[in-house]
Amino acid sequence: MKILNVKYCKSRKCRILLLAFFLLLILFWFSLPKQLFHDPYSTILYSKESKLLGARIADDGQWRFPEIKEVPKKFERSLLAFEDQYFYSHPGVNPVSMGRALIQNLKAGKVVSGGSTISMQLIRISQKGKSRTVFRKILEMILAFRLEIGYSKEEILALYSSHAPFGGNVVGLEAASWRFFGRTPDELSWAEAATLAVLPNAPSLIYPGKNSEILQRKRNGLLEKLYRIGEIDSTTCELAKLEDIPRQIHHLPRVAPHLLDQVHKKNKGERLVSTINFGLQNRVNEIVKRHQRNLEANQVYNMAVLVVDTKSRKTLVYVGNTENTGKRKHGNQVDIIRSLRSTGSLLKPFLFASMLNEGEILPNTLVADIPTQIAGYSPKNFDLRYNGAVPAQKALARSLNVPAVRMLKDYGVERFHFFLKKMGMSSLNRPAGHYGLSLILGGAEGSLWDMCSMYASMAGILNHYNTDDGVYYSNEFQALGYTGDSIQWKNPDSQAFLKASSVYQTFEALLEVNRPDGESGWRSFSSSQKIAWKTGTSFGFRDAWAIGLTSDYVVGVWAGNADGEGRPGLTGVGAAAPIMFDVFDLLPKNEWFQQPVDEMELVPICRNSGHRAGRWCDQVDTVWIGRSGLETNVCPYHKQVHLDATKRYRVNSDCENVDKMVHRSWFVLPPAMEWYYKKRNPLYRPLPPFRDDCVGVAESQAMELIYPKSNDRIFVPVGLDGKREKIVFEIAHHDPNTNVYWHLDGEFIGITCGNHQLEIAPGEGKHLITFVDEEGNSLSKRFQIVGKQEHQLNY
Repeated sequence: MKILNVKYCKSRKCRILLLAFFLLLILFWFSLPKQLFHDPYSTILYSKESKLLGARIADDGQWRFPEIKEVPKKFERSLLAFEDQYFYSHPGVNPVSMGRALIQNLKAGKVVSGGSTISMQLIRISQKGKSRTVFRKILEMILAFRLEIGYSKEEILALYSSHAPFGGNVVGLEAASWRFFGRTPDELSWAEAATLAVLPNAPSLIYPGKNSEILQRKRNGLLEKLYRIGEIDSTTCELAKLEDIPRQIHHLPRVAPHLLDQVHKKNKGERLVSTINFGLQNRVNEIVKRHQRNLEANQVYNMAVLVVDTKSRKTLVYVGNTENTGKRKHGNQVDIIRSLRSTGSLLKPFLFASMLNEGEILPNTLVADIPTQIAGYSPKNFDLRYNGAVPAQKALARSLNVPAVRMLKDYGVERFHFFLKKMGMSSLNRPAGHYGLSLILGGAEGSLWDMCSMYASMAGILNHYNTDDGVYYSNEFQALGYTGDSIQWKNPDSQAFLKASSVYQTFEALLEVNRPDGESGWRSFSSSQKIAWKTGTSFGFRDAWAIGLTSDYVVGVWAGNADGEGRPGLTGVGAAAPIMFDVFDLLPKNEWFQQPVDEMELVPICRNSGHRAGRWCDQVDTVWIGRSGLETNVCPYHKQVHLDATKRYRVNSDCENVDKMVHRSWFVLPPAMEWYYKKRNPLYRPLPPFRDDCVGVAESQAMELIYPKSNDRIFVPVGLDGKREKIVFEIAHHDPNTNVYWHLDGEFIGITCGNHQLEIAPGEGKHLITFVDEEGNSLSKRFQIVGKQEHQLNY
């Protein structure tokens, strides 16, 4: 060994040999690339229980799963018994096997055995099937020896199992296990493990469904060898040989295909373990299929369901769309959960919560519900009726549009726009002015992903406040996730953006959600637990939404058509809510949110108005409200009135002695609100009129009908298009700049201001037209539209 030392190597020849030796040593060391394989992999998605949810084929058209780290024992024992029994003993090359192969080949006069170890086979696989020559064989032996130096035996075995060909376009143990047996490698029986162990030996010759007898003979031979070397007993061997061999390819699971699409975009070629609950995902898939059959009768073909854990913000169920059930495609490939759709009424709870949070309303503060026109925008309630005034909580529960728009106008579109972006509504990419007041009624698009995230954030605020002793976190408005990475909650220094008391009061209001009276059937939804829920229906019946939550879960549902086609009767409560409640029936029951009493106070509240009780409120309830509610005004609708002794008339000091007056507290709404309110509330008592002898209170006629003046029978000719022409009604008002609300047969038809003219097209028959101004003054006119024959007879 002294030759290795330059000191003892003085001749030129010796130095050259020494240099050549070092060059060969360097060449040997770097002969093996750092990464053996550069093949593209399939994208694999697993549930949190490590059950396969779906897979996407690799870019080269091969089913090649990402490399495994450990090889299951059954497959390992089978593979070593068949290919390389002394794998753990040799340094990459087995001289005994090579010698035996040489003798067999010489006797046969051709190559019948290669004598390759698993390490040598791994090198050959990585070389992509280059020709088998003596030189290649020697090179494989050298590289196998180098492989053994750089890798452990376990790593070599895992690499081989991940890249061995199993026939057709199936590469690697994991892909083969799923394609041939429909299960994971860990779940393989001895017969199945033995079958896969013999396949890489001749993948082009032996393929399930072809050459079945050869495959079975090889498998059984391997099972008998496993018995002889003591890996299995005789009973296991005989039973294993009775098992059938695979005769067809199994389709890979498609449990969450749309989530797989998302994973493929972000984690292409990787194995990802998600937070999806395998059993729950399958059961929700069945619910979607059942409801799909019902909705398809109305030509509604798509729906999506998302289930979220409120505490971890992780996704438990991801149903991005329905399956295609017919020859015609209906956009079933579209991931609706990520698609932007009109939000309908889903944003109303956030406005309610934000106004509570800012001390601008209390839960039952009366909000005007009267015909409204703001800068040309005229919102309508779902039932096209008006309540005059309605408690804010009830307006939210009934999803009334007019009160919501008026509340947004008072709160400010800019402020609400900022609030929604802070909550995580990522689709608001335009200025607030672009959306205007329609923002609260679906004027902005949102995704089911964002909507569920926002509702889950509200639940998280309340959960954390109660479990962490009133602590608020700066990163509470957290986007949803579908991987197992836990969220690190951060304690902020600043004041909470949204208080727990506001969230709690909002959820309490959502416990009683229903649609207007014309939307029947909502009471049939029952549950053994409290669920706060909200529905939404977009304009034109294009989108039906339902989102519900408990302290542990958020369930979001969308139903409609992916291409945006609307369908009559497609509503949140009719199409989406039944699915949502069916999903909740699968979830564990849990306790309702704890009331954040440390952030609330008991306050006297006026029963009729919902405001803080003022001096003249005669019916007062003590109610829990958030501390910010202490900033709201006292009741403006109660005042003291003076009546005469009969209590039938109002009086003043000009017509009655003060000693004889009866003083009463009276609930009085503004005139326009009162006119609608008293129709829906028979117990409402309008103010009594003043007594005739009271000076200075005589009422004058505010309006007068100009046209039609006196005729109560009106003939309206039919135009060339076959449609009846319109009548122009006109009134005069003592204040031209006031708003006048027009009603035909009790239905609101429009607002005029300044020029009080309106075209209407009533049908043939008797009608009643009514005009109401902002002061509550009204004027009514009965008339009849007659046909041509009746008109000619009368003429």
